[in-house]
Amino acid sequence: MNNFQKSLSNLSTQFFLKMKFFIDSAEIAEIKEIAAYGLLDGVTTNPTLIAKSGRKFQEVIAEICAIVSGPVSAEVAATDYEGMIREGEILSKIAKNVCIKLPMTMDGLKACKYFSDKKIQTNVTLCFSAAQAILAAKAGATFVSPFVGRLDDVGQDGLALIEEICEIYANYPEFKTEILVASIRHPIHITTAAKMGAHVATIPGKVLKQLVSHPLTDKGLETFVKDWAATGQKID
Repeated sequence: MNNFQKSLSNLSTQFFLKMKFFIDSAEIAEIKEIAAYGLLDGVTTNPTLIAKSGRKFQEVIAEICAIVSGPVSAEVAATDYEGMIREGEILSKIAKNVCIKLPMTMDGLKACKYFSDKKIQTNVTLCFSAAQAILAAKAGATFVSPFVGRLDDVGQDGLALIEEICEIYANYPEFKTEILVASIRHPIHITTAAKMGAHVATIPGKVLKQLVSHPLTDKGLETFVKDWAATGQKID
């Protein structure tokens, strides 16, 4: 095991016992379905997802918070510091598990420090570089959200960014910010990020279900069901 791997192992042991799964959705039915499987640790939303739901923003967030006990990211619409503070204060009163989602800007980082000092969870979003991830950790963010899929879309290696951030954070145990892998497009994004030591993956419902799929599993189950039926037995 090299020094980097040891650092990741120590970081994981010290702060995080499992990779957390969030669902990236504002669809209540989908969130309830995934939560019922016992696999859900939190939820992330954004203005685009809320718009697709066709419902009022604060009502949707309140309903999600009642379903999931873990962090529920609710994003501010303002782009200036004062506006972010005003909106974040309103959102934080919806439920105790609301996590204020802020943009990776200077005003966003300033707002992050403000909410972090008040012990309110924060998620700094739209992270596309390791330098930005360092700033989020310095501002005391609960989560930083690097967008791997969007980097892949422009010809860059999104997972390379996750590896870089994991390595940097492992050097500084005082950084408590969790790496929340976002813009996930397929299961390989999740498994590779987990190998690197990322703490959270926020996953579209469709992709989360793909994790369980394998043709050999389906074939094996089909065989077992057929063979059991041939015995004529029942478990009762």
